Amino acid sequence: MKNRLMMIFVDGWGIGKNDPGINPFVRFKFNFLNDFFRFIPTIKKGTHSSRYFSIRPVNATMGVEGLPQSGTGQTAIFCGFNASKYIGKHFGPYPYSTLKPLIQKKNIFTELELRNYKTYFTNAYPQKFFDYLNNGRRTLSVTTYSYLSAGKKLNDVNDLLKGKAITAEITNEIWNSKLGYKLPFRKPQKSGKIFYEISEEYNFNLFEYFLTDYAGHSQDFDYAFDVIQKLDGFLEGIVSNMNFEKDTLIIISDHGNIEDLSVKTHTRNPAIAIFIGKHHKKFAENLRYLYQLKSKVINYLEGF
Repeated sequence: MKNRLMMIFVDGWGIGKNDPGINPFVRFKFNFLNDFFRFIPTIKKGTHSSRYFSIRPVNATMGVEGLPQSGTGQTAIFCGFNASKYIGKHFGPYPYSTLKPLIQKKNIFTELELRNYKTYFTNAYPQKFFDYLNNGRRTLSVTTYSYLSAGKKLNDVNDLLKGKAITAEITNEIWNSKLGYKLPFRKPQKSGKIFYEISEEYNFNLFEYFLTDYAGHSQDFDYAFDVIQKLDGFLEGIVSNMNFEKDTLIIISDHGNIEDLSVKTHTRNPAIAIFIGKHHKKFAENLRYLYQLKSKVINYLEGF
């Protein structure tokens, strides 16, 4: 297979202040994040590189006034253009109407498929979501809209049970407690290992984790800890299986939120970008804005 790439999109993770009173990444210790990185990025020290990884702050405001939002931020990441500047404002959580035709054509899944790369979106969707689609409703996140626009099939509970998908909250707990499923509990590390194994079959594999944004809006430290701890274990499950000379993992966010629980809204803090494994320094090089990432992904798969 040609080059392959794993990507975790984490909604609402910015680089914040070194203040345990507002920043859960500073307030708490996490087994993987603290041990592997040995470095918690803050506004005063947001850039770091080691033998295995690079961390960079990425401008999520993209030259537009106001607070960054998911619709425009995610469009910038996955479609490679300054969506906020294009419509003259930040907009979210869903894509602005005039952005939809551009998302259909420019999203990373469509472009990679046209170049004969195999792409995959690991998230599983519950039956409630498919019922929503079948009723003709089309208010979708950028990631979901992009994947469907590429002619791809969303994963359901059967894919989940076959080990070909992962629930958005990683462990299956919410599907069981809120949606009436009776799924086996998955440790975050096990889900990470599954994500890695799925990735071996594709050139580009994406997983989306949006509970970080929910936790940021909640301003609840206990909830934020639980959400980050699941992500922490998930990343451990991926990275512990990686070959750093062959594999590459990107972790990227669209805007700040969970790093500052003193406010209920998003923040203007830089979004976080983490690159682990092969060519991590090249990915991080000259990355300043969200919309620059897509071209780096394509260039990497094409062999830089």
